[in-house]
Amino acid sequence: MDRLQSMRVFAKVIEQGSFARAAQALDMSNAVVTRHVADLEDHLGTRLMNRTTRKLSLTETGHAYLERVLQILQEVEDAEAIASSQSKKPAGILRIYSHLGFGQQQLAHLLPLYASQYPDVTLDVTLSDRTVDLVEDGFDVGIFINLQKFDANMIARQLAVSEALLCASPDYVRRHGAPEELEDISRHSCLNFSYEQLRHQWPVKGPDGSLINIPVTGKVVSNNGDLLRHCAIAGMGITIRPSFALGDDLAAGKLVRLLADYELGRLPVMLVYPSRRLLSAKVRTFVDFMSKQFPRPEHDPWQTT
Repeated sequence: MDRLQSMRVFAKVIEQGSFARAAQALDMSNAVVTRHVADLEDHLGTRLMNRTTRKLSLTETGHAYLERVLQILQEVEDAEAIASSQSKKPAGILRIYSHLGFGQQQLAHLLPLYASQYPDVTLDVTLSDRTVDLVEDGFDVGIFINLQKFDANMIARQLAVSEALLCASPDYVRRHGAPEELEDISRHSCLNFSYEQLRHQWPVKGPDGSLINIPVTGKVVSNNGDLLRHCAIAGMGITIRPSFALGDDLAAGKLVRLLADYELGRLPVMLVYPSRRLLSAKVRTFVDFMSKQFPRPEHDPWQTT
């Protein structure tokens, strides 16, 4: 007996609600469908369904068995899809969603590398901080940071961790001095996000692990981190930004890190896609490409100090 085929037939009978409709859907005779189910029950030594002339119903054992059978059949289908996709050439439109800051500061440098390897793939990229539903909005893959929400049913792979950094320009530090203690931040001009949770205070974790909310004020408030970054470089105040947005500026000396002994948060950078099922070659190659760019998912690759 082909047990896997018998599982498929059993699942189709339940799906269709009758042996006759299952036989038609599978292009088999009624006798062959009946034989598959009977052989399966004989092998298991238990009845999976109750049959009458009008109705089929699963036994308690049949319910439990069907649940596992459906999982097994899905895994088999996924394995076959992966094997099949290995021989397909990546092509077509790859729709990518990315967190705005990460897209501007990092993805913009990486996409040309991917495009050079897979010239038949057209990249359609959307950058935003808004919440998106990858399936509903038609995206193939998305890059999120931990402050953004995504469907827990998605496949998620961590690429890296980005630490939030407190920074200012050398010119600002020369004119106003650098804060030496957490409380000093409140006396400085702070470049604030307009998000309610960050507009009036910054949560900072001290060396002992305790969390302290520092009141902040300033003359610039924005919902755009890149604008705040440029204002910081121009010497307008102190800002908090993830390391992936500031690494190049720190390395170039445009910004200096402040209060490095304090932790302002660690932000996982997540690569998310809807399903492993029938994963296309263009998605598979992009997932593999991004994973190779970030071989240490628990590491912050943008830290310079």
